[in-house]
Amino acid sequence: MELKPIRTDAEHREALAEIERLWDAPESGPEADRLEVLALLVEAYEKAHHPIDAPDPVAFLEYVMDSRGLTRKDLEPYIGPRGRVADIMNRTRPLTVAMIRRLSAGLGLPADVLIQPYPLRESVAA
Repeated sequence: MELKPIRTDAEHREALAEIERLWDAPESGPEADRLEVLALLVEAYEKAHHPIDAPDPVAFLEYVMDSRGLTRKDLEPYIGPRGRVADIMNRTRPLTVAMIRRLSAGLGLPADVLIQPYPLRESVAA
């Protein structure tokens, strides 16, 4: 396969097949260089033609909690008291910049994901 920009799905599939063939190449040398360049070309094509949207911030927090075995109580140092955590997770209150900063610093979460807009539910008045 000639190294050139990937413009079609067929070229994309061909590049992926070549990457798979080169996957176990030595860490240096012409095959390793070819693998690295192909990976960059595939990444550029996928970014342009098959972008992946950032996840919903609350869904992302739920995923992080599930994957790390965290509870809502574990979010209190970053978000605030139990009621505030409930409001965030129930989507009746948005994350604030201060919360996002604390979540990012304390849990190592990407702020660019947490800052994304997301739909809120209307709060139920008592």
